[in-house]
Amino acid sequence: MKKPPKPEADFRAWVKKAESDLKTAEHTLTLKESCPFDTVCFHAQQCAEKYLKALLVFRSIDFPKTHDLRLLMQRVPADVKLGLLIGEVVPLNRYTIEARYPGDWEPFDREEAEIAVSIARKVRKAVRASLPTARRK
Repeated sequence: MKKPPKPEADFRAWVKKAESDLKTAEHTLTLKESCPFDTVCFHAQQCAEKYLKALLVFRSIDFPKTHDLRLLMQRVPADVKLGLLIGEVVPLNRYTIEARYPGDWEPFDREEAEIAVSIARKVRKAVRASLPTARRK
């Protein structure tokens, strides 16, 4: 029988995945004309999503299988002061679909990708301040 995972190990696994998404977004953004801005935007959204999920796991708060940052932000308890407004984070939501699938979407550009990474970094900083030992980086 498989042992139940430890909450600390669980939230750290989410943080590790979030960090990989941020590294991917940041590195991809260094490409010049051949930069796939949709990929940058997607990984920025994934970074924010996984950091929010790390916080919820750390606080032992259940959440549905979702990419909706609004829903995840609403699950953060009132005693956790992230200093983020839902409206600051929700713009990343569109990248869960539009950055991954073909469609009649507006093209992504460098400015939008840079803003997406900036939002991801802001979520990262806010969440890490609420997690043990994650605050140092």
